Amino acid sequence: MHAAFVWSRYAHAHIEGIDSSAALELDGIVAIYTAEDLSDYWKPGPLLDSPPPIKDIVFNELTQVPLAKDKIRFVGEPVALVLAESRYITDDAIDRVWVDYDPIPVVVDLELALEDGTAFVHEDLGSNVAAHVIQKKGNYDEIRDKADLIFSRRFLYDRGAAAAMENRGVVAEWNSLTQRLTVWATTQAPATIRNGLAGMLGISENQVRVIAPFIGGGFGPKIIMYYQE
Repeated sequence: MHAAFVWSRYAHAHIEGIDSSAALELDGIVAIYTAEDLSDYWKPGPLLDSPPPIKDIVFNELTQVPLAKDKIRFVGEPVALVLAESRYITDDAIDRVWVDYDPIPVVVDLELALEDGTAFVHEDLGSNVAAHVIQKKGNYDEIRDKADLIFSRRFLYDRGAAAAMENRGVVAEWNSLTQRLTVWATTQAPATIRNGLAGMLGISENQVRVIAPFIGGGFGPKIIMYYQE
């Protein structure tokens, strides 16, 4: 079987409904899953980076979910999973999955995201702060009046993105006789993928083997499971 995803074209929207009936009529379609179909398996992924042990840190431990439910939070968020007998059929089916989006305001500036009245990515937090950390060294108040020079700077950081020439790909095989899962993945950390999959699927780590062939570039994002799909 081949798997492909329906990705959101919106950055922020409520999902009013998903209709897969037209896609299911195609020959070779095996199944189409949405968040509602995943039952107890629909839950946030594991926290892969622990917060640093710093006093008074604000660290909202929110991770991504397998498929969007009720709301879209970024462009490209997976909304539905299509399984079919060939990749050509999955591509045709994706175009036939109808998603009713209700777009809502988007905030793309970090400082505007902190102002009153702005749209929240996660309403239950009541804030758009993901993490807030203040680190101190020495006693600034004591040395300030003795300093020959005091200067301040404002730093604006661009968003970085790793762009490996080889995209992400996964092949998985479940052996019902040996009760073992073999996964070939473009990963920099097969042990992390093995442990994560075992935990999410409720099986022993000894039942999972992850094979990492030579990969066409990684630059960090392929080290851990940052992508839902």
